[in-house]
Amino acid sequence: MSAHIRIPRMVSRASAVSALTVAAVASPGCPPEAEAATASAKALKVAASKKGAPYKYGAAGPNRFDCSGLTLYAYKRAGKRLPRTAAAQYNRTRHIAAASRKGGDLVFFHSGGSVYHVGVYAGSGRVWHAPKTGEVVRLERIWTRKVWYGHVR
Repeated sequence: MSAHIRIPRMVSRASAVSALTVAAVASPGCPPEAEAATASAKALKVAASKKGAPYKYGAAGPNRFDCSGLTLYAYKRAGKRLPRTAAAQYNRTRHIAAASRKGGDLVFFHSGGSVYHVGVYAGSGRVWHAPKTGEVVRLERIWTRKVWYGHVR
């Protein structure tokens, strides 16, 4: 015994193509949230790719970095613009709670209300950063609770 299933023809091929064309023209790119997520993921990959690059005060890549130079470089490669210093980068980001942080968000280290260091959040309480003179870009556990988080728009 064979069962025959009748599938109704809902739209013609021409109207399906027209519907797809209208959808593509109406929304030519990713929604802003998806674009930002993509930039964050790319910035995280770029920062990780600089593992072992030497720290140099005032350097913003491609072979040497200070902390804000690394974040600036990573986001520039991801298609986003950031100011040069850690404090200015903090002021440019959308501030988020620790519970909302995702890979690629920025981690701002602060003391007395002033930001003094920045890195790229890698997930699981870790950050990619350029620590200080004599050190190299590396992945490290966040070592203090005195951090704020920012999402690059």
